[in-house]
Amino acid sequence: MASERQTDTEYARPLRRIFVGLLAVVLIAVFLVWRIDSPRVERFRMAVIDTVVPSFDWAIAPVTQATALLDDFRSYARIMEQNQQLRRELQQMRAWREAALQLEQRNAELLDLNQVRLDPQLTHVTGVVMADSGSPFRNSVLLNVGARDGLIDGWAVMDGLGLAGRIAGVGQRTSRVVLLTDSASRVPVVVQPSGQRAMLSGDNSAFPLLDFVEDPDDLRPGDRVVSSDDGGVFPAGLLVGEVVLSRDRRLRVRLAADYGRLEFLRVLRSRPLEEITSTGELILPPEVDSAPETPGPEGETPSVTGIVTPNIAPPLAPVPDAARTDG
Repeated sequence: MASERQTDTEYARPLRRIFVGLLAVVLIAVFLVWRIDSPRVERFRMAVIDTVVPSFDWAIAPVTQATALLDDFRSYARIMEQNQQLRRELQQMRAWREAALQLEQRNAELLDLNQVRLDPQLTHVTGVVMADSGSPFRNSVLLNVGARDGLIDGWAVMDGLGLAGRIAGVGQRTSRVVLLTDSASRVPVVVQPSGQRAMLSGDNSAFPLLDFVEDPDDLRPGDRVVSSDDGGVFPAGLLVGEVVLSRDRRLRVRLAADYGRLEFLRVLRSRPLEEITSTGELILPPEVDSAPETPGPEGETPSVTGIVTPNIAPPLAPVPDAARTDG
């Protein structure tokens, strides 16, 4: 038994060596054939591929199916993740919707209790941004609304979130809007909750400067910035943005308007302020012209404006001592 096993081992080793050698030679030959750049070898390679590859479709089919199944599984996993994210966002939106409805109801109740009178003339005209005529030294856009729509220079322009600029040039069918980031833009604003008034100055950057602040130490990053009605330029209370502190330690404003996607803009119709020229009667009552004296009946003194006063005799003067007699 041991001799037979030794004989089989002696025959198997040379056969393995011959097979490995032939395999190595074949692989080297295939490598050399695939590396030779010759038209004949190229035709030979194409013939071998056309002959061998179609016959291996049955072997490639499982690999193809497995790859497609893996891709479908990855796509399904992505869809499931997106679905879960959308479900979470929908739940949050429902909560925000309930909060918005409650706030709207509360606001309506407060307005009714305080008898607040809103301005009915503060309407708006919506226009489409036709072109961006800005430059490195000017930030402005063009709208497809103009004088035929009743636009006037100086009216405030907003996007869906906040104040974007003002009308500066009106044509018959178009108008130009100078954005808040333009170097020629100056807008009076109020910083809340401190109530400080300041000037928003554009400098052709995404974050305009906040100048002429009364007490900068009272301002904090994140404070709300709204428009002011100083000078009658803009209506009061329009959202502008929030306060930020730049790297150079200067106060700037992160604008609420999305300048990256200015597609539609609303132009607010604001009526001019009513001027009061007359003084109030309670402060300065009108003067009454003095009427002429009218004589009264006999025995009565003259009266003014028909009022009759009785004639009262003056008191008697004292009698001197020399005029007195005894008895």
